[in-house]
Amino acid sequence: MTSQLFRVALFLVLGLLGAAVVLGATPGRAEERRVVVELFTSQGCSSCPPADALLLELAKREDVVALALHVDYWDYIGWKDSFATPAHTARQKAYAASRGEKMIYTPQMVVQGQEAIVGTKEMKLADLIARHRVEPQAVDLSVERANGVLTISARGALPYPVDVCLVRYMPQETVEVRKGENAGRTLTYANIVTDWSVLGEWDGRAPLSMQLPLEGDQPAVVVLQQKGFGPIRAVADLR
Repeated sequence: MTSQLFRVALFLVLGLLGAAVVLGATPGRAEERRVVVELFTSQGCSSCPPADALLLELAKREDVVALALHVDYWDYIGWKDSFATPAHTARQKAYAASRGEKMIYTPQMVVQGQEAIVGTKEMKLADLIARHRVEPQAVDLSVERANGVLTISARGALPYPVDVCLVRYMPQETVEVRKGENAGRTLTYANIVTDWSVLGEWDGRAPLSMQLPLEGDQPAVVVLQQKGFGPIRAVADLR
């Protein structure tokens, strides 16, 4: 077994152990507490493929909502990322500003809207996911799709308002990179974000009920995130 495969296998085992710990710690609530992992990546970054492969494995886990946000600041080096958008770069910069940081980089993962780590640090990532899985669930969030309409419902007791966000993504795509640092490589990406929209604000106290049209068959994720790019308090998805 290669070192890369060994690390991925170990990461998955740690993920299963983390889920087992949650099952013992919070009976009846474990399936509802899921962790959002955002990967900021680029097809033009030679350091990113291991993180992209890690996200492929994360996307298979039921306790994680894994999302790949391709940034555009690597495009100048000779290969334009086919999934990149300035909005993803702006989101990464906003996260950095919220932490008082002046630099951004790839690959970077942001876990539950809080901790930012190098996207290849499997052990650190596994620890963070396991820790967030056992945090108390302050919000009950549910989503339904019927006849082209998305219904979002939430109840909770938060001391601050949150943004209600809708995320759409492509489950998997393979790209032949012909130029730049990854020239000649064929890379597979998972859960590629195509749109991240803020639908509105919820005060976190009165029951939330929203309905909106939902076009297309791409999966949808609803994220409740503390305003100012703070912690993610709840997530629900439709695959």
